[in-house]
Amino acid sequence: MQRLAIVSAMHEELHALLPGLQQPRTVRLAQRDFHLGTLHGRPVVLVLSGIGKVAAATTAALLIHEFDVASLLFTGVAGGIGDGVCVGDVVLARELLQHDMDASPLFPRFEVPLTGRARFDADGTLSDTLHAAALRCLDIGSDQRPSAALAEFGIHAPRLHQGLIASGDQFVSSAAQSAALRAALPDALAVEMEGAAVAQVCADFGRPCAVLRTISDRADDSAHVDFARFIERVASAYTHAIVNAWLADPA
Repeated sequence: MQRLAIVSAMHEELHALLPGLQQPRTVRLAQRDFHLGTLHGRPVVLVLSGIGKVAAATTAALLIHEFDVASLLFTGVAGGIGDGVCVGDVVLARELLQHDMDASPLFPRFEVPLTGRARFDADGTLSDTLHAAALRCLDIGSDQRPSAALAEFGIHAPRLHQGLIASGDQFVSSAAQSAALRAALPDALAVEMEGAAVAQVCADFGRPCAVLRTISDRADDSAHVDFARFIERVASAYTHAIVNAWLADPA
């Protein structure tokens, strides 16, 4: 069975998954700890990517070239910028784009030079099965739903969205930044710092990838005041529940 990579942007998410790893062993490479083993009988490698597009691209390239992973899932948090995308919601990427890529006038804004494209697709099959797993976990009657943590943050009816995620090497935290992104990319649902770089590397290698993000704030002046606690209590719980539900029943 081919190996799956699960890449976490935050320590808390990685630590939520590590206790379930069977037959674990760790390989240290490029200042990263790659944790190999099995989850639900599936060969996996778990790793912390680091923050930003370069760190994420390095991690993705190592996973493919050194560990020959067949597919890659990236998890983390994001700021919501789409209408109706609220704190506590989950966004599943169908497309990814670098919102800070601008080589104009030589190339159109957002287009990655010499590739002829600005948007990189997430894998349809991976994303479809993740979508089903996420819906099961977000269901109000699910025993996988972190209900106490959601209530603590005033989250009552988390929703699942799918569409465009925009990535860039900046933490978007002002209303002006969010408004500019919405004007330039009206279909963007969320903004983060790694996903599009991972998608580009996977496209170069011909490997499928998926990106799953928990909305931690609205990427504006009202960004969540207790980010660390949200990661620990909500985002990590989502990652643990959705990834395990997905691997236990990938159909």
